[in-house]
Amino acid sequence: MTNRPDLTLGRRVMAMIEDLARHTDEYGSLTRLYLSPAHRAAADTTLEFMREAGLKAHIDALGSVVGRLDGANPEAPALLIGSHIDTVVDAGRYDGNLGVVLGIVVAEALKAEGLTPSCPIEIVAFGDEENVRFPTNLSTSYALAGRYDPAWLDGRDANGISLRDALLEFGGDPLGIAALARDPARYRGYLEVHIEQGPQLEARNLPVGIVSAINGITRARAYVIGEAGHAGTVPMNMRRDALAAVAEMIGIVERASSTRHDTVATVGVAQVQPGAINVIPARVDFTLDARSPDDAVRHAMVQDIVTECEAAAQRRGVSLTLEPFMESPATPMDKDLMAQLEEAVKSLRIEPMRLVSGAGHDAVAIANLCPAAMLFVRCKGGISHNPAESITLEDADTAARVLFQAVKRIVA
Repeated sequence: MTNRPDLTLGRRVMAMIEDLARHTDEYGSLTRLYLSPAHRAAADTTLEFMREAGLKAHIDALGSVVGRLDGANPEAPALLIGSHIDTVVDAGRYDGNLGVVLGIVVAEALKAEGLTPSCPIEIVAFGDEENVRFPTNLSTSYALAGRYDPAWLDGRDANGISLRDALLEFGGDPLGIAALARDPARYRGYLEVHIEQGPQLEARNLPVGIVSAINGITRARAYVIGEAGHAGTVPMNMRRDALAAVAEMIGIVERASSTRHDTVATVGVAQVQPGAINVIPARVDFTLDARSPDDAVRHAMVQDIVTECEAAAQRRGVSLTLEPFMESPATPMDKDLMAQLEEAVKSLRIEPMRLVSGAGHDAVAIANLCPAAMLFVRCKGGISHNPAESITLEDADTAARVLFQAVKRIVA
């Protein structure tokens, strides 16, 4: 398996990705939101892939597709492999889908080589990783970890449809959610392969990398209130300009995150009122997204941002209200599973690189069930959540071979 000039595994991966990309809710682009008709079609296709690979497969109460190889000892703790098949709006085709397909391809490769794993292998295609349609947070993967929040069922999408009603329309079962929780004693680990969604592997000319941790995230909404006035008549030193104050605050956010290691912070939304060309802005609402693989570092950064922004508001005579609405802890990856991935990478004579994931993944939820690790795959330009998202056939093949080698080491 260390030298396949025909790129057999990579070709199989790309063919399956292409097949899944047919399923979209918007003609001309790939949009596949959780519990939509396209999600159902993609789930059915994934179910067929799994069964063709020799897995016992079904679609569970929340719409996740689950396939299982019993292995030589069906009672032994199982290895989980997974990712998601839902997408953002106008998405690329590899985010999430790649990890699901790679798990199935590895199952096919085990069968082709006549290898029986010592323990069960479960492959899961989650459905709610992107959290675009409903106000949820990795709901389908948290269900396996026994942490599904029943309040999520009452959440509504932009059209007023509740998650509960959408789940019933999909063919799911709200009453069956509690039974999805897995026993931690029955699982030895979780592996997830995902495109990097960043430029580091490409910059190092490496096809794959090993994730060391997934960033913790703090999100908050901020409201800055000043005073409207005529743009031509109020002297500069007498203004309470909310937008000018926010401009200073954005600089504070940028400085606080750029002077620390492995931290990022973003003001992604800013809404100005009244929004007239000849009126001094009276109010600006903006968002803060702060991330780090170290929770203590993230909390210190956020506190510095808040302290400096409050000082800027006081100097400028405006009020600042800051309301946190999301706190997701950092998720370190399991050292033993990382070592298995690293040895698999080395076996293909590739330099092992460790890197932090700036984005969240299903591995965040599953880490509450069992040890978890991730492998990143190089993507062109680091572009993701975009139709331009792209990987090469060669890198798809390399990722498949790395995962195959790692799985063989874990389930030997």
